[in-house]
Amino acid sequence: MTDTLLINQGQIKELVTMKEIVELVDKTFKDLGKEKTINPTKVLLDLGETAGYPPYEGFMNAMPAYIGWQDVAGLKWAGGFLGERKELGLPYITSMIMLIDPKVGNFLSVLDGAFITNVRTGAQSANALKYIKGNDKKIKLGIYGAGMQGRTQTMAFSEIFDIEQLTIYDIFSEASENFKESMSKYVNGEIIVAEDPKEVALDADAVICVTQSKDAFVKDEWIEPGTVVFPMGSYQEVENKFLLNADHIIVDHVEQSLHRGVLKDLNSQGKITEKNIYTTIGELGNVNKPIDDLSNKRIVCIPIGTGAMDIAISKFVYDKAKEQGIGENFDFLG
Repeated sequence: MTDTLLINQGQIKELVTMKEIVELVDKTFKDLGKEKTINPTKVLLDLGETAGYPPYEGFMNAMPAYIGWQDVAGLKWAGGFLGERKELGLPYITSMIMLIDPKVGNFLSVLDGAFITNVRTGAQSANALKYIKGNDKKIKLGIYGAGMQGRTQTMAFSEIFDIEQLTIYDIFSEASENFKESMSKYVNGEIIVAEDPKEVALDADAVICVTQSKDAFVKDEWIEPGTVVFPMGSYQEVENKFLLNADHIIVDHVEQSLHRGVLKDLNSQGKITEKNIYTTIGELGNVNKPIDDLSNKRIVCIPIGTGAMDIAISKFVYDKAKEQGIGENFDFLG
């Protein structure tokens, strides 16, 4: 059978929960750490995000992976656009995911990837903090960015941790107030709307950066011992001084993290290389390299994003869709 199952975003939302996504990401991190999951570095097509040509204020990434524990392969083709896309009122993220049977190469499914991208990003940092903190489930969380990513981060962390306090900062105060109202059901303690970005890092166990800022606004002196900082995206956000002074640098994918995102600048200068990476999130998940006495250490953890997480979630969604008769079969061969 060569039919390919088409699954849209609305159907995906009905087929998978955040709890399941957190568990899928956990399994895939550990499989990646055992080198059973194969994840090449992503390939970037700059469509004007930073390049001068073409002038479209966007980028696309090709992100292939093979998931060992599910025996499936796939590709996510995803990116973000401002410019005309923003003017049209469309979401920043645009994404599609393709799954194949790795034995014969048949395309099993084509799925919307935007929702999966958003939710798996939160699940990555939540699982990473779980590996770092061990059995300690009570946390104080600081988040920069009150958009979709800030929300999915909160939802994912609430599946693993008891959030005693959450401090949110956004350059648009109305966005922070809307965040506080909509996220209160996920936070057992108080949500504080910060007026000064420095407040986010005060007395926080984890600081999450999910903004589109190209400025290194998080200062070294703000980060106290015992804090884990997560610069999540493709932008700087955290100043180089903190990255150079951090006790440990942890990444999801060594090669990829050195050439995109917060480490790119220092790597190009030869100041941070592979030798400076303490471990990967997958190795932490398998307790191959534990962290002792977190209270005296400042850690930067960079889950810049791997296609493996997207493919694993997509396979779970595909299997459930097949079981429930959801989606549309299409024969691309005609």
